[in-house]
Amino acid sequence: MDHLAAMRLALDEARAALATGDVPVGAVVLDPSGEVVGRGRNTRERDADPTGHAEVVAIREAAATRGRWRLEDCTLVVTLEPCTMCAGAVVTSRVGTLVFGAWDDKAGAVGSLWDVVRDRRLNHRPEVVSGVLADESGAMLRAFFATHR
Repeated sequence: MDHLAAMRLALDEARAALATGDVPVGAVVLDPSGEVVGRGRNTRERDADPTGHAEVVAIREAAATRGRWRLEDCTLVVTLEPCTMCAGAVVTSRVGTLVFGAWDDKAGAVGSLWDVVRDRRLNHRPEVVSGVLADESGAMLRAFFATHR
């Protein structure tokens, strides 16, 4: 599966987050064959869980599906640049490739405010692809915040 098709699946997850009043961020994890092994959407509001970010939910599901925590041969596709917690989860789970859509100038940790995933002091640095369907991801977030702030 290519990055565009995978990002469209992540956008579907983001739209599903809207139903529970959560910020519309979605993610999928792909195995080396391109099969989805993990899906996630923001669930902080629904579950009253501060760690309920789309990336963390998708990584947990992928690890459970694969029966191991190391995801070095997997690709995480997420609609918004990961925050510090999620960038840390990417590094800790050894995700091989990180693909994201919109940049997050307020909390981004993959180049905007920090660059956790490329920090040479850490033991793992995934390949990063940014800006995939960024306009669509950003528009969904702007529409959400226009009605919630």
